[in-house]
Amino acid sequence: MKTIQLLKTAGSIVVVAFALNANAQTSASAPPAASESVGQHIDDGTITTKVKADLLAAKNVKSTHIHVKTRKGVVWLTGSVPSAEDKTAAEDVVQNVKGVESVKNQLKVGAD
Repeated sequence: MKTIQLLKTAGSIVVVAFALNANAQTSASAPPAASESVGQHIDDGTITTKVKADLLAAKNVKSTHIHVKTRKGVVWLTGSVPSAEDKTAAEDVVQNVKGVESVKNQLKVGAD
């Protein structure tokens, strides 16, 4: 009985992670997910979610036009920010998220 509950819980986590990551997809030039394991995919979804939350919470970053995509711990930032300071601050926030291996900051300065 505990095995069934464990499998249901694990399945639910996978579904949520896939849903979060599908929502995070952008047109950034991140590598395809085909080579990822399910565990890595979940980790990347968790990182993406944490990065988005931290960007929204950051007082020094106007993050409403920032798109986040994560592959194997590498985070791509795309979209636009109003200033070079916001671009740098966004990268600083992302680098401090647990699990982030590196940041590819492709943010453009100026309005979308």
